[in-house]
Amino acid sequence: MADHQIDDPKIAFAYLRPSCVLLTKEPTLSNVEALSGHLRAVSDGTLQLLQDYVLFPLRFVLKTPGPKREGLIQASMEAMAYVLENTCVHSWSTLRDLFSELCLCLCSPTDPGKPAPVSEELKLAVLRCFIALLHSAYGDVVFKLYEPTMLPGLGASVSLFLALAEQEKSREVQTASLKCLLSLFMQCDCSRTHKVPEKNEKYLLGSALATFLPGITRALSQVISGDVRQGHLVAVKALRVWYTTIGLVMDDDQLQNAGQESTESSELGRVGELVVKRTPSWSKTTAKRLALALQNIISCTSAHQHWRVRLELVNLSDYLLTYCSKSLDECTGPLLEALVGAINDEEPRVKERCIAALDRVARRNQSNCGHALKDVLSENLHSLSSMLPRLMRTTDDKRKLFVLNVFLGYLKILGPQVDLVLTSATHLQRISKALMQVLEMDVTDVRIIEERSFTPLVDIGPDALETLYQRKYFLYFTDDKIFSALKQICRMLGHHGNLYLLVDHFLDLYRESSAYRKQSALVLNELITGAAGLGIESVHSGGDISKLKRLEHSTMKNEDLKSAVMSIIEEYISLNNWHLPTVLQQSDGELQETPQSPVSAILCAPEGNGLQLIPTSSNAPRSLTLHQLNSNIWQICLQLEGIGSFALALGVDFRLLLMTSLYPVLEKAGDESLLVSQSALCTMQNLCVACNYHSPKELVISNADYLLNDISLNLGRPSIHPHAPRVLGVMFTHSDADLLPLVVDVVQDVLTALDLSYDQRSLEFCTVLQSLMKALVRWFQSSAKAPRQHSALAHNQKPELLDLRQFLLDYKKQKELAQGIGADEEDPSSADMPPIAPGCEEGDNVEEQCPDVKPELPVHISVAKDVMERCIHLLSHPSLGVRLKVLDIVELCVYVLSETEDELLPMVHRCWPALLHRLTNDDPLAIPRAFRVLCVLGETCGDFLRKRVSKEVLPKLTSALSRQAETSARSGLLYTHTLAYKLQLAVLQGLGPLCERLDLVDSDLDHISEACISYLSCRQPVRLQEACLSVFRSLMQIDPDACWFTLCEVHCPEAYEPPHSSLFPVKLRGLNRQRNEYTDNVLRLLQELQMSENRTQNRVEDKSRD
Repeated sequence: MADHQIDDPKIAFAYLRPSCVLLTKEPTLSNVEALSGHLRAVSDGTLQLLQDYVLFPLRFVLKTPGPKREGLIQASMEAMAYVLENTCVHSWSTLRDLFSELCLCLCSPTDPGKPAPVSEELKLAVLRCFIALLHSAYGDVVFKLYEPTMLPGLGASVSLFLALAEQEKSREVQTASLKCLLSLFMQCDCSRTHKVPEKNEKYLLGSALATFLPGITRALSQVISGDVRQGHLVAVKALRVWYTTIGLVMDDDQLQNAGQESTESSELGRVGELVVKRTPSWSKTTAKRLALALQNIISCTSAHQHWRVRLELVNLSDYLLTYCSKSLDECTGPLLEALVGAINDEEPRVKERCIAALDRVARRNQSNCGHALKDVLSENLHSLSSMLPRLMRTTDDKRKLFVLNVFLGYLKILGPQVDLVLTSATHLQRISKALMQVLEMDVTDVRIIEERSFTPLVDIGPDALETLYQRKYFLYFTDDKIFSALKQICRMLGHHGNLYLLVDHFLDLYRESSAYRKQSALVLNELITGAAGLGIESVHSGGDISKLKRLEHSTMKNEDLKSAVMSIIEEYISLNNWHLPTVLQQSDGELQETPQSPVSAILCAPEGNGLQLIPTSSNAPRSLTLHQLNSNIWQICLQLEGIGSFALALGVDFRLLLMTSLYPVLEKAGDESLLVSQSALCTMQNLCVACNYHSPKELVISNADYLLNDISLNLGRPSIHPHAPRVLGVMFTHSDADLLPLVVDVVQDVLTALDLSYDQRSLEFCTVLQSLMKALVRWFQSSAKAPRQHSALAHNQKPELLDLRQFLLDYKKQKELAQGIGADEEDPSSADMPPIAPGCEEGDNVEEQCPDVKPELPVHISVAKDVMERCIHLLSHPSLGVRLKVLDIVELCVYVLSETEDELLPMVHRCWPALLHRLTNDDPLAIPRAFRVLCVLGETCGDFLRKRVSKEVLPKLTSALSRQAETSARSGLLYTHTLAYKLQLAVLQGLGPLCERLDLVDSDLDHISEACISYLSCRQPVRLQEACLSVFRSLMQIDPDACWFTLCEVHCPEAYEPPHSSLFPVKLRGLNRQRNEYTDNVLRLLQELQMSENRTQNRVEDKSRD
């Protein structure tokens, strides 16, 4: 725009005249653009005076016969739009002519009823000009468009706009055409000032639009229910045109004055046939048809992904209920349903607008007909509950969510009056049956039973609760929002309904059939939560529905809530509902010793041809199906979640119920099913929150007295309470060393029970003992690690420099002693030693005077010793599961006993034969575990095991490694999934540290080197090569010279000349060998060995300089 605009009409006329004349003579694009530029230099007031003069050449361009370029028409439209946006049209003839000319620009020359096949840019320019024309109409001139004589022209424009909105692919064109309709119907929502129609003008507009109402509603319904890719703005505009048009035509005030048309149809000729008389019969018929269209629109937009569309649906309902409540009486139900469904919208702006609309509806209804709205809502609630199961089965998730939000909205608006609805047996029966069918769970997933809790979980915090809770799957829906809506429905029922009535009713359903048990548990859990006022949003009305607030306290008496909780918990933890099988039961005798496996043959047979996996023997058929086991797992999980939610509902008052509920919860925390154990741990966390305990550890220790009493009693009644050991195991997991003095007697009871039921319940008792030993290792970690750290430091110390003179003197002395020379000479240092007294006298220092009296062992050492004594016998148990568990326990016992070598070594001596059998002749799953125990023993016992390992273990291990090396070298990728590979890997990974701890002699090291050298081949699996490299690195620490020689025998990178002529030349078999499969790994090790030697030489030089 120019910096200074022309205000003088004469100057402006002289300024614009050349451009207008030139454009009239030569209608080209450049001339239009020139005129458009000059127009912007004229002020609005002056342009108003020259409006007709300026518009003439632009209109002349449009009227010029013959084909015209689209760019020329588009530029003319943009110039006309600028003029109309900044001026007013006072003349009806000008408005009518421009209106007709613009319509001609939009319609097709061959088919005037359809849009012209022109570019989107041109359509947008014409539509913008249309909007500017309608806004520029001054005073009452625009209302002449709606007179009966203009119905054909008005209908043509409406048809064009609707066709563009329905058929056009461009969002901008669709939106612009809908804006034209809003402007044409005097309903524009832009920021400009608009003419507000008076009553008679509004009536004239409504009468004109009644003619086009069927086409408008049909086309706009198609647009609203169209592809979501068209964008939310198109749907919003289409909704606004739809309900504002219906509001004008079906306005209650206008229909009361229907039949007062001033113009006779005979005077209009054929145009009179287009005039619609809005009689009562017409209104009734139209309302029925609109009700069908409304249902379609609500179903498409109620669950729309964009909140502005849902907000516009609320505006639609509010607008039609305000202005057309009488004429659209049949639509009142769907409109209220749309409002009620939006009250639970996730977008706050939609929710607030909905509450305000409902507030107006309630006030208006209250002033007119008292409590009629509540009665309508009650009936709607009843009918919806009847249809709910069918809707959940037949509709998609979006529609289901909307239906449930409507159901929830009814409950919120009715508030305390829900209790009156529930007192009707029919209402309660239908609602409960609907919930039972909707909440039916999908328990067919095999992963439910496959998930096992092999390792107990540590203390969990509140942040981890959501990750531990397993997602629930239902038959009739998949969206989590639907489940949230169902939970809110149950909470609202519990909050506003009679709790005793609801609890008794759903407990009856719980007992009635196993098919309803899980659904009833879900409902009962949420009923109690709602009765306590937790997690509820409620709309309070009493003439005021505009306040939405979070309820934190329940008006129900606490004693009533506690009584309801006690009755539900008693039903939950009853024997029939609590002790349900969650896994396929397998006794200890089922996994008996099988024939020798191929991996065992690798260790025992003199010749081996590799590993071929044998099929596992099939178990006997089970009576319980997968579906039943999954159902049991979910039922227990829901009952556990219920106990946790009950605790949160009662708060500190739940402490009184801990004596009856904590023991069952701990029992399930040790369940083999992962879902059950996780649910129990989450319940424990909820118990801590409710009863003011800081952690599950504090919860267990604070209630340990009566828990241990129950455990001690139940250990003697295994047929009734078979899972008492689980509770003890969970207590060990979630406690600290303060619990140990309390459980010593119970541990002895467990060991006694294990002795008495050696064949039947060994696995279960071993699981408890494993939990006990893990707890002891965790509680006394520092004392258990001290000897191992000392040993590790001793082995990791840098070797001192060798003193050759002292070495030769020591060697001479040892040789003389071996030959008996000097053995009879008395050590002069022992001459001064006083003789040892045959007895000891009483004194203060009994331990110093009486060395034969053993001090009392610490409690944890004594317990570990008792447990390991049982393990010595159980190492030969026929059940593989028991043997694996016992090997783990032995490993933990060794860690605990490592601080007292006097107790550890005798126990190791006693268990050695059984452990040796596990190492050399056992199931392929047990051998790696036994070897891991051997490595731990080597770490803690050291020299005590050197001779045994050297004579009894290493020969078989090295022989097996040598025989199996050829198989692994020629095998493919599938070999890495075999048990033989895993055994090789376990042995190679543990062999190096074992050699270092035991400080093996040269002959043993030679055997190990010979067995492992084959695994340096590049044909071996990568992990086996890496494990073999770790073995040779350990051998470098023990005897670097022998390791160097072994490697050079395989591949020697360079020749070594003797440093003196009197020395023989070094002859190595690996010299001058071509590159082979061992070269890369051997060179890598030799390089590392050379670097280590260089570091040692540097230290020697540094020491000599010092």
